[in-house]
Amino acid sequence: MKKSAKGLIYLTFLAIAAPAPALAQSPNGTLAKIRDAGEIRLGHRDVSVPFSYLDDNQKPVGFAMDLCARIVEAVKIELKQPSLQTRLQPIQLSTQIPLIENGTIDIVCGPATNTLERQKVVAFSDTIFVSSIRAVVRKDAPIKTFEDLGGRPVSLTSGSTSIGLLSARAQEKNFQTKNILTPDHAASFLALTTGRSEAFVMDDILLASLIAGSPNPSDWRIIDDSLRTEPYGLILRKGDPEFKALVDKTLVAMMKGGEFQELYAKWFTRPIPPKNVNLNFPMTAALKDAVANPNDKGV
Repeated sequence: MKKSAKGLIYLTFLAIAAPAPALAQSPNGTLAKIRDAGEIRLGHRDVSVPFSYLDDNQKPVGFAMDLCARIVEAVKIELKQPSLQTRLQPIQLSTQIPLIENGTIDIVCGPATNTLERQKVVAFSDTIFVSSIRAVVRKDAPIKTFEDLGGRPVSLTSGSTSIGLLSARAQEKNFQTKNILTPDHAASFLALTTGRSEAFVMDDILLASLIAGSPNPSDWRIIDDSLRTEPYGLILRKGDPEFKALVDKTLVAMMKGGEFQELYAKWFTRPIPPKNVNLNFPMTAALKDAVANPNDKGV
């Protein structure tokens, strides 16, 4: 018999509320900060569909926001503070890590690639998504590989891993691109649609969401060539194993109980706000493996 959504949530909370030997009896680090402030601060993005973006009411919604909502409930249980408040903080790619480091936010609730370089300054939750770095171009453009971008203007979002990966491929294959850096994904896609660039290099799921939400989705295509496969995780403060253990325990409970899969289907395979667009992006084999074997491995 198929479990209902309420049943999945109930089972998840039972698992979250169970005793956790790995967590200290007296909260330290982020948990102590949250307890003393009486609030948890979530960093969210504005245009990262379907992970973290604003709906018609300017409310942050998305897959990562739903995961963070479950984590907030787990924190309330752990701290025995049912009235704990949630503060939402808008962030961008270029500001998400500094805001975690300086304590402005406690979790980044958005798409963030777990890299070994970033692990030097922040921590990541277990993997919540796996993407591939590709490029979106006009449907009739003579571009099939990244090498075909040689000499062409390419839009890139500041702070994204795509910048370094494209540079490495260009150096390896001896070609150059005319890079146009923008503050966010919407601006990068706008540069493409207005003709300022001939390609936008980014994670395939984010490209798919931008195409789906555009006025003429059939005008665009994503090339098959890929720069790298990347795991996403929620960004946490480094050196705080207690908080990370609670976050990972919550996510694993959702994965084992089926709620994670239900939330994935909600945001990736069904119509989503604000335009009721369906991304038709079923769970990949790589993500299924990450769900079956939770881990926080970076690239």
